[in-house]
Amino acid sequence: MIEKEIRSVQDLLVELEADNEGYDGSIWYRGQSRKEWPLLPGYLRLNQPPSEATLIKRFKQSAAMLVQNTPNQSFDWLFLMQHYGVPTRLLDWSESPLVALYFAVDGDSDGHDEDAALWSLRPSELNKNAGINNVDEEFFIPSFEDIELTNYSVENLAQNQRTQLRPLATIATRNNARIQAQHGVFTIHHHERVPIEEIGDASHVVKYIIPGDSRNSIVKQLSLLGYTKFQLFPELASIGHIIKGNLL
Repeated sequence: MIEKEIRSVQDLLVELEADNEGYDGSIWYRGQSRKEWPLLPGYLRLNQPPSEATLIKRFKQSAAMLVQNTPNQSFDWLFLMQHYGVPTRLLDWSESPLVALYFAVDGDSDGHDEDAALWSLRPSELNKNAGINNVDEEFFIPSFEDIELTNYSVENLAQNQRTQLRPLATIATRNNARIQAQHGVFTIHHHERVPIEEIGDASHVVKYIIPGDSRNSIVKQLSLLGYTKFQLFPELASIGHIIKGNLL
């Protein structure tokens, strides 16, 4: 796995241009506020968690009356749970490197003085490790509606505890303002607790380390480019957060 250090938006653009020259497939990005955190979803980082089906039942119990459009599929419940901070097998990624950079350096995140990390991922290359390789479409990425995702559903995992499948990169319908603003895409794990950066030869990922003393300056650069809390979280709570911050 390649690791590099960046200290500014310009540094990132220079490195991305060099690292992806000649590559025509999609590239996804994820920001994490601590460089040592693995690319492992929240549910798989829990010790002896309840079953995913149990978590969905608990969430449904309190959320059913609050959602405008009740999800029909278990995947849709997972999206909603992920959206509101419940641990799932999903990892959020973005098609925008600057969106991901925002999440890496955001002052509201944990450890804002710590070294952070921005990850880049070649999703179709990750999927080849799971046997997804469409000969008719070189950079094919399945959606949650495709047959490739059947074995990753909550129902199928509950019925088959012995199968261990590799994580998949997949796309979902952007059915809310937040995921649209963040250019959101996902990876989903199966049973196996293996970080994405430890799969195969790790050539599908690059890790850009952001020193803690560079985070504040990058936040200011991103703000100048229009990447602020309200742009990425177009919700009333963001407006209140921004106004409160300007008063302090």
